[in-house]
Amino acid sequence: MKLKTGRHTSALKEARKNLKRHTINKAVKSQIKTAIKKFETALTEKNAEKAKEFLGIVSSILDKAAKKKIIHRKNASRKISRLSMRLAKIKK
Repeated sequence: MKLKTGRHTSALKEARKNLKRHTINKAVKSQIKTAIKKFETALTEKNAEKAKEFLGIVSSILDKAAKKKIIHRKNASRKISRLSMRLAKIKK
């Protein structure tokens, strides 16, 4: 359906852009949650080496999400900090 340019067409285009962004953001947030769960399972197994490896992966994903403004940069920083503190407790 071809419409004349104007407010209506731009609103339709913006709706398409929002839908695309929503799906990308949802996928990245799901990826973050999955990575954190893997890190937490390594912590419960008291496997510090595996947990340290997953912490690097989690922090990378969080930093990339913050860079793309999917999550706030301070939110990413706070999560990384809390996860690294939990790893430090296990290492003791």
